[in-house]
Amino acid sequence: MVTEIALITPPVGMNVFVLKAVLPDVPVARIFRGLVPFVGVDLVRLLLLLAFPALTLWLGTTMA
Repeated sequence: MVTEIALITPPVGMNVFVLKAVLPDVPVARIFRGLVPFVGVDLVRLLLLLAFPALTLWLGTTMA
């Protein structure tokens, strides 16, 4: 999850530059502004899993 967040946030933002290559007429700043809600949700998800690691472990036990 941390790698996913790193791939869509500055300064790396590799996925943003791939999107920029596909849509050359859209400014990079606009793409980064559009990602803000997704980064927020990813951070909340990360905090939940850090606060309650049993959520992650529970999913593994249900699949066995």
